[in-house]
Amino acid sequence: MSAALVSLGVVFVAELGDKTQLVVLAMGARHRPAAALAALAATAAALMALAVAAGALLGSALPERAVAAGAGVLFLAFALWSLRELANSRDAGAVAPRGARGLLPLVTAFFVAELGDKTQLTAGSLAARGGALGTWVGATLGLVGATAIALGAGRLLSGRLSERALGYVAAVAFTVVGVASLVVALRP
Repeated sequence: MSAALVSLGVVFVAELGDKTQLVVLAMGARHRPAAALAALAATAAALMALAVAAGALLGSALPERAVAAGAGVLFLAFALWSLRELANSRDAGAVAPRGARGLLPLVTAFFVAELGDKTQLTAGSLAARGGALGTWVGATLGLVGATAIALGAGRLLSGRLSERALGYVAAVAFTVVGVASLVVALRP
């Protein structure tokens, strides 16, 4: 249960303001919210299953301290990555025009934007530490929750959405989890 809660919280916060959410914000407003969310939730579940499977396989092959140290370093790298993205980012432009038919372009863009993204790497890192099923459930719910917010925001906003504050929150969350993981790895 704790693996599910940790992964839900970390993935949810990390995903807010991420490029994937900007894709959903821009493209999702063109579709019926329930249909778009269902398609994106299925895609999120598949993406997180890939990440968790890779992380669980790696975790079973390595000692616990090495996994904790690796996860700690990855989380700190994700924090730096988030800050770098903030430094290099421009706010999202205007929401794309409505009228595109079918969910395939939205789902494809979401999949490509999320594949190998820091939240997928986060889920893999958490799964390597144990609790693959709980990590998958939590990471999927975290990604779907953040995606639902982006869909709602896309429907409400027609202009710009600042990602800066959310990016800083994600960077802080990654730093806290990274430091905590390194403390676990380095304890006597």
